[in-house]
Amino acid sequence: MVTEKDVEHIGELADIGIDTAELATFTGQFNAIVDYFDVLDRVQGNGTVARDLYNVLRDDVVETSLSQDEATRNAGAREDGFIKAPRVM
Repeated sequence: MVTEKDVEHIGELADIGIDTAELATFTGQFNAIVDYFDVLDRVQGNGTVARDLYNVLRDDVVETSLSQDEATRNAGAREDGFIKAPRVM
């Protein structure tokens, strides 16, 4: 069972402000979530999911692409065939 003190602690860890007026609501919601996990733990299953498996990806096809010069043609600045960007640090 989740207590209001637990909710306050979780709020501090998440760096969100929780009003004292909201504590009861959030505590109830947390407990409902935890209770639902108990329901999921009781679900009986055989461990396998029946579904057809198929490849949704296409086969790789080698195609010509832009040359390095064409790819960097519109760059503001180039250096040694690459796009030159301003220093960050």
